[in-house]
Amino acid sequence: MHIVVPIKQTPDTTATITVDASGRISWGDAPLIVNPWDEFAIEESLRLKEKFGGKVTVITMGPESAKEALKQAVAMGCDEAILLHDPAFEGSDTVVTATILAAAVRKLGTVDLVFMGKESVDGNSAQVPPALARRLGWPLLAYVGKIREVDPAGRTMVVERILEEGRQVVRAPLPAVLSAMQMNEPRYPSFMGIRKAARMQIPIWTAADLGLSPEQVGAAASAARWPAVFAPPKQEVQCEFLQGESPEEIARALVDRLLAEKVL
Repeated sequence: MHIVVPIKQTPDTTATITVDASGRISWGDAPLIVNPWDEFAIEESLRLKEKFGGKVTVITMGPESAKEALKQAVAMGCDEAILLHDPAFEGSDTVVTATILAAAVRKLGTVDLVFMGKESVDGNSAQVPPALARRLGWPLLAYVGKIREVDPAGRTMVVERILEEGRQVVRAPLPAVLSAMQMNEPRYPSFMGIRKAARMQIPIWTAADLGLSPEQVGAAASAARWPAVFAPPKQEVQCEFLQGESPEEIARALVDRLLAEKVL
């Protein structure tokens, strides 16, 4: 099987987001990590490779510094890594990102499965997996919590989806796009994997390499769908300490104030 895992380098989950007056979003100097949901997709893809053979290719779209995320995936056991990097990609929204990823999957040739996290911890939109499936024309298996069965020869797989109403068992033909919920615990990078990642020369694919024009990617293709972003208004808060001769008297004063403010 050839499994492709699109990942994203995201700020650490403890990062604090800020929005300036112009609507520009910043994560400050927070360290960047592999999107935690994508680590579940990496782990499951490696387990499928170990069971059925084949290879796992990891791809990401971002600046050259995103190679560090790819190297971590290789250190975990992925076979190949590709960086999608082009100044023209800057400002791509989820729809355009899916267009770029779909072009990369097609360029890779025969692919049996695209496995990705259900969402990124910075955007939390969960829009890229369905948009990617749509562009590839493949079935979408979203919010997968367990892989029950894979039949590479019969070109089918059975998964268990985690929904609000319960769990849903679905059979789908391959190739397909999967998005992972919390599944098996991701493995740590191995020593040999770290050495392999350190030596690996990661190729960079641009828009031209993917057969995409500047008008199809980046801010130019995304602007019409961009929402306006505003920082929440600051609220001035004043504290008042109620006095009384006893806790009961203070409690009565508090109730009177809550009634006056129409809180109760």
